[in-house]
Amino acid sequence: MLDVADGFLTVTGTSAEHGDDGQVSRGNRVNGLITPNRSMSLEAAAGKHPVAHVGKLYNVVAQRMAAAVQAQLGTASEVVVQLLSDIGAPVNQPRLVHVEIGQGFPLTPGTRALVRQVVATPLDSLPALTAEIVAGKVRLF
Repeated sequence: MLDVADGFLTVTGTSAEHGDDGQVSRGNRVNGLITPNRSMSLEAAAGKHPVAHVGKLYNVVAQRMAAAVQAQLGTASEVVVQLLSDIGAPVNQPRLVHVEIGQGFPLTPGTRALVRQVVATPLDSLPALTAEIVAGKVRLF
């Protein structure tokens, strides 16, 4: 069956074939901020699928990871977490988890092990996060 969506001929009748998942404002960030010259995702979470859309899930998970690392380290001035997905891989297995800790914080082998442990926990609990999102318990914008 062929259908017309957004003026284009499509097979499924949705805009998903065009990479157009809907129009949302650039201000609708999970953390509510547009941060020039700082790490941020250009992905808005509104309207995205809460089970498999990494733009939605990874924004929330990265924010939670950064907060958890900050809580464990206590004295780190800033923690930034970036997640990179891999097409076809399970959502809970990102290709990369990159953690930046504020300047001047000593990265000992013990600190590195702690950070690895802290960032693994939210990835293991993605089904619970999806349930929280569906229930409206997670602030998305």
